[in-house]
Amino acid sequence: MTKDDLVQHFDEICTIPAAAGWESHTGGTTGASLKVVYALHDMQERFALLDHFREKFGYTLGKRCAWFSGKSLVTAGDVKKGSLWRDDFINKIRFYSTFHINEDTFEHYWRGLEQFDPEFIVGFPSSISDLCRIACARNLKYAGKVIAVFPTAEMVLPESRVLIEETFSCRIADQYASSEGAPFILECASGSKHIHPLTGVFEVVDERLERANEGEILVTSFTTSGTPLIRYRIGDRIKLAPPETFCPCGSFFPIVERIEGRNLDFIYSPENGRVNQGNLSNCTKNVSGIKSFQLIQRAINEVTVNVAATEEFDGQEEMTLLGDLRERLGDKMTIDIHRMSEIPREASGKFRFVKNHLDPKVLESESSRAQVTSNDRRSNLQGGAQDAGQE
Repeated sequence: MTKDDLVQHFDEICTIPAAAGWESHTGGTTGASLKVVYALHDMQERFALLDHFREKFGYTLGKRCAWFSGKSLVTAGDVKKGSLWRDDFINKIRFYSTFHINEDTFEHYWRGLEQFDPEFIVGFPSSISDLCRIACARNLKYAGKVIAVFPTAEMVLPESRVLIEETFSCRIADQYASSEGAPFILECASGSKHIHPLTGVFEVVDERLERANEGEILVTSFTTSGTPLIRYRIGDRIKLAPPETFCPCGSFFPIVERIEGRNLDFIYSPENGRVNQGNLSNCTKNVSGIKSFQLIQRAINEVTVNVAATEEFDGQEEMTLLGDLRERLGDKMTIDIHRMSEIPREASGKFRFVKNHLDPKVLESESSRAQVTSNDRRSNLQGGAQDAGQE
């Protein structure tokens, strides 16, 4: 089942009228926004599972929580006044706008956090790490005590995890699901990410849709009776840990070694194949002055790199970044670095670190050609070895 199936045949797939359930829309980061309708008992079960997950790290409703998501909360006048959040006084949740985080507004966000003094933070890791990055650049130490950060909606990049945990002196407790209603992957207290089989089935498949240890996932959800998802190609990729891997937490639920994010959250290199965003994000480790950067691919051998940076990002630093990118993407890739004051977010408020606009059919063709070339090379090597042996 594909996203196109869900869009084109929604009325046939949906089992209940929208008025009788709970309507949910995806952010549309991979194309048109999708709509699903949950039965109310499905939503209750999903929220109950999230509550149970967060309770393991100390959170219960009523404890102070700062929330960063794609809600449209404030007006231009609010931004001028530094009013960048809205408070839910009953549940003690402060909802922050994720559309206005920058150098000019940072002090308002930072003072708002210190004044509110949240025990927990929930939301887009890119937005939270943007605040942490500016704080780090200004040598600011957060004065409050955050117990845990719960990321939502985006993959947590390795450097973002380190930055957030160091800034707030707490741990990140990650989880995977989706607006469409995918089953859950939940991080345990020991740091492993477990598939939660009571919420549905994950099948990991390769490009030929055959069973694999690493690849695209097909999801069958037990909590989407309003809009059934059966072997649904959600577009995300994961890598499973070896089946004999044991987690110290004692759970026997399958362990996910790595969540790679969207199926197109990579840059395709003619020389090196798929280069995922986790690998690409490491390019900034040895580069000074970068506030944020984004890679966009519209052609097989070309990539545009948008960079928002300070004056410290001079010509030498740019050459270092270019060299690190070249190491990952190969010598045949044209890399165009484009400097910007700020990199715009998506309409959903999310930040897309990698935007791959290649036609999937072109990718399949290139991947197949690369596989044939690899096989031919292997055959030639084996043939040479046999000839040497006979000789």
